[in-house]
Amino acid sequence: MTDCSPDFARTAADYARHRAGFPPELLDRLAAMGVARPGARVVDLGTGTGSLARLFAQHGCEVTGVDIAAPLLEQARRLDREAGVEIAYVEGPAEATGLPEDGFDLVSAGQCWHWFDRPAAVREVARLLVSGGSAVIAHFDWLPIPGNVVEATEEIILRHTPSWPFADRVGLYPQWLVDLQTAGFTGIETFSFDTMVSYSHEAWVGRVRASAPIAGTLDADGVRACSLEMTAMLQERFAEDPLAVPHRVWAVTAQAARR
Repeated sequence: MTDCSPDFARTAADYARHRAGFPPELLDRLAAMGVARPGARVVDLGTGTGSLARLFAQHGCEVTGVDIAAPLLEQARRLDREAGVEIAYVEGPAEATGLPEDGFDLVSAGQCWHWFDRPAAVREVARLLVSGGSAVIAHFDWLPIPGNVVEATEEIILRHTPSWPFADRVGLYPQWLVDLQTAGFTGIETFSFDTMVSYSHEAWVGRVRASAPIAGTLDADGVRACSLEMTAMLQERFAEDPLAVPHRVWAVTAQAARR
């Protein structure tokens, strides 16, 4: 991660409890493309609590997850036990994993590529992959639409963390294609699809609390103040409970150069 990255270790419990993971349809699509297959050796960079890694494991892949935050990896192991899957975890940076060269069929990064030193990370992806192996960079983003709960939420986040750079995003990342092209990857393809995620009021407040600009950045008083403001906003403007929150899944796949 870059030096300005938030400290997700501070919010590991909320992250594991409240943050919706990637939907299984992502793996269905990757499998249909031939990118993910049972038995494939996978490294999931910036794995966090293992959301994407577990999907690969449930699909029959042999998965190793990498993250710099030990508390997130502790939560990942707990969630793995509950899901009945086994994943190996390595504590370390995405840019220098220490894993063997040419040792993996697929390297993934879910909801984290923007936190990395991207040129160094893409070189590490190429180093890890076997000749012709696959890379997957994926995101699962809430969508701010005029008048919806996400727009109102982002307004609160910006009041508490004005420097947060990720407000009003549309969940598309064409700049990652340039990262892959520059590193010599070919066969680059993208896809996206939208889905609704159900959140209770309590869970949505927890989801926001677990985010980078809140618990990943603010002190305890700031986190508490934001959560109180979120709770009041939901009660006043979005009484329906649970909420239906629009999200977008976006992914790019690419193949490493053949050696």
